[in-house]
Amino acid sequence: MSVSLENIRKDIRMREESDRQMSNAWLLVYILPIIIGIVATGYTIISLLNYFSSFDPFVPTYNYPYDEFAAGLVIFPWIGIMLSGLISFVVSIVLTYMLVNRRSTHFKRQKFLSEDLVVTIVSLAKKKEIEVEAILSPVERTVREANAEETEKSAILWAILSAFVPFVQWYVNYFLMKDFYRHERREDGFWEDLGRTLNKLGIKFSVPRRTEAMPNRSFVLYLILTIITMGLFGVYWIYVLLKDPNEHFKYHIEAESQLLSALESVAI
Repeated sequence: MSVSLENIRKDIRMREESDRQMSNAWLLVYILPIIIGIVATGYTIISLLNYFSSFDPFVPTYNYPYDEFAAGLVIFPWIGIMLSGLISFVVSIVLTYMLVNRRSTHFKRQKFLSEDLVVTIVSLAKKKEIEVEAILSPVERTVREANAEETEKSAILWAILSAFVPFVQWYVNYFLMKDFYRHERREDGFWEDLGRTLNKLGIKFSVPRRTEAMPNRSFVLYLILTIITMGLFGVYWIYVLLKDPNEHFKYHIEAESQLLSALESVAI
């Protein structure tokens, strides 16, 4: 069992790379251009009102330097908008890459952990001469379902497509929401079946309860709200894509720590 237990330790250590907590500071990618746009619009309107209020159509003026300076004051904020928009465009590609990448790496790590747990249970059952085929069957079925449905998605490909192909970003948001939700529901069943199997082997493992289960968010509703608000609701949508996996990963730390302690207590 020492070899399989060491594999489980390696799988759990992999979460440092795969289960990254992403900061809400990423929201600034979408919020800053909006703020700059509002400020630039207000500044432009005020500048134009001040300029035309001081303009007397009956008095000829040839103050070209002042006119150019006033025009510059109006144009300058919009240059800031273009620059911030360009920066946000580039950073949004990076953000999409990171979101898709941590989805795939987490699913892959969970696949390795699940398979190594099955091997460990079978090995321990033979050692103790305990029949576990029937109770282990749901665990193995869940592993097969996860392997079939939680396929890897290329982070680079989807990041590029979302940046240059219209509406692809909406599909990326869709599968990031739905894949994690289905993954968590499937995982809940896996943990429960695993706990029963370990208890039959004499290993005390109580599955911790989730403090915040991932809700089944409506893609259609989020899409409609994003369109109606002209993209403003999309900021909250990104917040959800950051927050939900973060909470999911926090649960993994708790559950996997308890699981490893239970297995190590038997191995000693």
